[in-house]
Amino acid sequence: MLQKVFDTQDLPVGERLGAWKEVVSHSLTPNLVDVDRAEEFQASMRLGDMSDTQVVGLSYTSLRNQRTARMIRRSGPELYALALNVRGHQRIRQSGRETVLGVGDLVVYATSDPYESWVNAGAGTAASTVALIPRAAVPFAYDTMKRLVATRLSGREGIGALAAHLLVRLREDAGLYRPADAPRLGTVLVDLFTALTAHHLQAEAVVPPESRERTLVLAVRAFIQRHLSDPELSPASVAAAHNISVRTLHRLFRDEETTVARLIREQRLEKCRRDLADPVCSGRPIHAVAARWGFADAAAFSHAFRAVHGCTPTEYRRSRLEARPPKEPGIPPGSHAPERRRDP
Repeated sequence: MLQKVFDTQDLPVGERLGAWKEVVSHSLTPNLVDVDRAEEFQASMRLGDMSDTQVVGLSYTSLRNQRTARMIRRSGPELYALALNVRGHQRIRQSGRETVLGVGDLVVYATSDPYESWVNAGAGTAASTVALIPRAAVPFAYDTMKRLVATRLSGREGIGALAAHLLVRLREDAGLYRPADAPRLGTVLVDLFTALTAHHLQAEAVVPPESRERTLVLAVRAFIQRHLSDPELSPASVAAAHNISVRTLHRLFRDEETTVARLIREQRLEKCRRDLADPVCSGRPIHAVAARWGFADAAAFSHAFRAVHGCTPTEYRRSRLEARPPKEPGIPPGSHAPERRRDP
């Protein structure tokens, strides 16, 4: 989903910092960039357009960024940035407020106000993933949003965890998304950003109903993923965990092309399928694999698995494990066996 835009490894050492400044100015917003040792500078950028939003995956050695009022007058796109600190330590200052970010923290800043940021990557590289969202897409006055900029937000719980998880998945991708998914993902990002800022501004009532519903669906899906191993997981327990009725839960999923019960069953079966194909789990009995993912009845699991895959769990495991090429004992993966000595 994110396409490579820039990598210093593709350039001679003497051209890297200048080229980075240019690509940041053209692909993001103009900034002043300072580093201590230009000859050691490394950076990369991957970018994805998702309707009106953008997601950018960045990595870099230690540096300082500054966006000045003069730069804003020349080029002032009215955007909010939601940044997830993936690696290293970062510090940002805007609107008289300054915060330090650790790994897994989120921060909001505005491209239409001056700011400074510092990155401490140590001896390696730091990394962040940034979503750029139009101010017009967010239902809060700019003066209200300024109360939140340069404030450390948790990416480990609640809506913050949902937003961080999506940014991580978009960065890592691995074929999960197609270009046709971009508009939907853009909507999801705006919904999550709106819900996250509304929570911290204590302004949930301002969020449009349709945005609240879409965010709640995301929260429900994440809850199901975290609790698949619980045999008591059901539409009723999911609804209770989110303080809504089962009827409301079913209404939320009316446009999801599935039901909550079917989603639970499909996700459990997929987890079991992966375990059955994994050599690491080959010594685990079938009933234990089923129980690990919430199937209390082994016979019911076998019936459900066969209905989806056309074979029993035992047959599936055998076919997947036998399809793997045998390895010579004592030869590490990726290495070559030594040639046999030939007698003259």
